[in-house]
Parts: sequence; C-alpha cells; structure tokens
Amino acid sequence: MKILDGKKLSKELLRALALEVERKGFKLRLAVIQVGENPVSQIFINQKERACRFVGINFKLYQLKENVSSKKLKEEIEKIIKNRINSGIILQLPLTKKFSPEEFLNLIPKNKDIDVLSEKSLGEFYQGTLEILPPTVNGILHLLEKDKISLKGKNVVIVGAGRLVGNPLALQLLKEKATVSVLNEFSEDSAFFTKKADILISGVGRPNLIKGDMVKKGVVIVDAGCSMKKGKLVGDVDFKSVHKKASYITPVPGGVGPMTVACLIENLVALNS
Repeated sequence: MKILDGKKLSKELLRALALEVERKGFKLRLAVIQVGENPVSQIFINQKERACRFVGINFKLYQLKENVSSKKLKEEIEKIIKNRINSGIILQLPLTKKFSPEEFLNLIPKNKDIDVLSEKSLGEFYQGTLEILPPTVNGILHLLEKDKISLKGKNVVIVGAGRLVGNPLALQLLKEKATVSVLNEFSEDSAFFTKKADILISGVGRPNLIKGDMVKKGVVIVDAGCSMKKGKLVGDVDFKSVHKKASYITPVPGGVGPMTVACLIENLVALNS
C-alpha cells in the first residue's frame, strides 16, 4: 500500500505559487468570512492562513457572531466584496442551520469566487467554460495524477453527494471518462457498490464509515471526509481495517485537506493573473 501524500504535494504546489507571486509582484489578499465557531472549520481556516503567508498573500478573517441576522450577514458580505483589497473571498462552510448557504454564496462575484460555490461559477464549471476547478476536485485530481493513477474507464464510487466534494467531483470524473456511481444517505446496500470500486472516494464527514469488508483488494481510496473525534481530525475511512486491501490511500490529516487549501490558493492566483 502506498500513501497519497497531500502534505508533501501541497508544499510543492505552494512553492511554485510563491515564486509566481514574487515574480509577478502580485499584491493579493484572501478574505475568509466565518459565522460562529466550528472546530473543523477552524482547522481549515488556520491552514489557509498559513498557506497564504507561505506564498506571500495577505490574509484577513472576518468573524461574525452565530446570532448574526440574515440582513446583517448580507450587508457584511457586500461590504467585504466592495473592498478592492480583497482579491478572493470565501464564505466558510458549514453555516448555522438557520441560513440557506446559496443565498449568501451567490453574493460573491465570479472573479472573487475561488471556492467555485456561487451558482454562476458552478454553472460555468458544469458547462466546462470556467477557467478554474473547485479546489477539492482539483486537489484530488492532482493526487491521482502524481502517482499516475488513471481515471479513464475506471469504476469510481463516490460516497456522499455534497456541494464541496460529491456533486462537482462526479461531473469532473465523467469528463475524465470514468464510470461514476454516487451514493447518498438513501442509497441501499452501499457495500454492493463500494466493493466494485476501482477508486473509492468518500466525503461524508462520518468517522469509520468505510471499513475493510466494504472494499476489494487493490482499491484506490481517497478520503475526503472531515470530522472531529476525541479532539482529533479524522476522515471517513477506518484506516486500520482497509489499509491491507488498498493499493493507495490518502491519510487524514495530510491527504485531501492540504491539497484543497493549495488549490484554493492556486485559484486565487489564477483569477488575478
């Protein structure tokens, strides 16, 4: 079994971006809007800040209280957008349940939407006309490409149909000529599908969801799930029970997460080039 090392690969990408930012004399700032507190979100916000500092990009966190009103949140987002210093803007998800994310994500203009989450950006991505890719999608592609893992003709099973991983990834993998199955919370007998996967990608956010008896020998496993367990960041895959079967696997932490952050910074640079 080989580890798909996102931590190492992300550093290579960030070094290249740092050279580009320095060479072109870019003056960029990433603005992150956070509503309330979330331990998993905080980990990723910290990673984004460190990545920005490494590349030579300014970072600004706009932290709003959990009880902020919808009207106030809209006003704050619009104010942040109008500030020309902010080159790229992220609305950190998940939001509290009282909010509909689309209502606020759609406020972010395409030229600052480095997360590719507004309807306009997603529409162009679906049509194949957007110049950037959703960062998690791009991060996973980078990891597979690094170890020359082909997608063409492969049976790929995606567990989870969320906006950050499952939905955009399924579309991109179809473009890569893979055979794609997407499982959601209503899918019956998930193991029937996962056992047939040449490449299994999980992005649910539920610890130990994928166990060894659910996969076949030689499977490539990409764990894009993130949740907290006993104060530690964990993925969806029960590493101990699957590692003897997998040919390749991403660790959590150190796999998809760092690559998502690096590709987010890559999008920021690309949209301002």
